[in-house]
Amino acid sequence: MELPTLTTFFEDKPELLQEILDRYPPYGRRSALMPLMWEVQRAERHVSEARLHEIAEIVGVTATEAKGVMSFYSTFHEHPVGHFHLQVCRTLSCKLAGADELYRFLVEETGLVSGETAADGRFSLQNVECLGSCGTAPVLQVNDTYHERVTRSRCQALLAEMREGREPLPTRERGGDNVAAEKAERVPAAVAASAPVAAAIAATAADPVATADPAPDAVATADPAPEEGGVA
Repeated sequence: MELPTLTTFFEDKPELLQEILDRYPPYGRRSALMPLMWEVQRAERHVSEARLHEIAEIVGVTATEAKGVMSFYSTFHEHPVGHFHLQVCRTLSCKLAGADELYRFLVEETGLVSGETAADGRFSLQNVECLGSCGTAPVLQVNDTYHERVTRSRCQALLAEMREGREPLPTRERGGDNVAAEKAERVPAAVAASAPVAAAIAATAADPVATADPAPDAVATADPAPEEGGVA
């Protein structure tokens, strides 16, 4: 029986390969190792043994050296991950902000534990080390997109989108845990509420005397003197 021949990944991508290699001087060719692995993984959702050997040969290192680099980073995967790869930061800042609860919720919702991929290929789940967004913990990374300050309700909304086949837009947070829809509702209200204040400020600037508070009547507001013989 004749076995199928695996076409090399970069065989039909000479321009892409050359562009990556040209980023580095000839003596630093091995520096292209990770960018080449990244291109393979973007296309195939993992870096197989065959692709790893191909890349190692291109940059002039052994397959063992290439695998040592790949296995060091949780970014790279030896086996295919899901269409939506869910990564939960498990380091201290995220743990203190509820990362463990977020992970348990994802386990309940997807039926997966860290390192597993769903049978239908939709989801995969992984606990990872620091994602570098400690100030907006807990963080959930979906493929290459960050979602910050992820609460249970926000996570439910993200999963609902992914179950419909849509990759959610990035959720950026820098000052509070507010769902985007709630923010959108508050913005017009905040603008409307600020209108009277802006009008008052403009009126004061135009006629400061007319809008100033009148001077208090010292006689009318003074405390009455105690009667003789009374208690002061």
